[in-house]
Amino acid sequence: MNIFKVKINFEEADHESVELPIAEGESVLDVCLENGIELQHNCGGVCGCSTCHIYVNKGMDNIQEISDKEEDFIDRAVNPRINSRLGCQCVIIDGDIEVTLPDQSGFMGH
Repeated sequence: MNIFKVKINFEEADHESVELPIAEGESVLDVCLENGIELQHNCGGVCGCSTCHIYVNKGMDNIQEISDKEEDFIDRAVNPRINSRLGCQCVIIDGDIEVTLPDQSGFMGH
């Protein structure tokens, strides 16, 4: 099993960026939860909502391709962008990744 790095940035001003190890086959949501980083996941991380919405800044080629189902949920996310993905679906396949977590403080889920 290969181990890579995930750099996690936060929109919230009082949070500093962190770099954490992430294993091949592991999702960004899993790494966040394992390290005490708050990332909403109302459906339990099964691509059934849009609450673990994140932005992938670097390494889009290092995660699994987006599915039609994920695209549908991203359309329902707050402030979706071209680099939006769901944290539960950002599964590492090869290499490092950098993401930004949207502000979770006033979260209103779907």
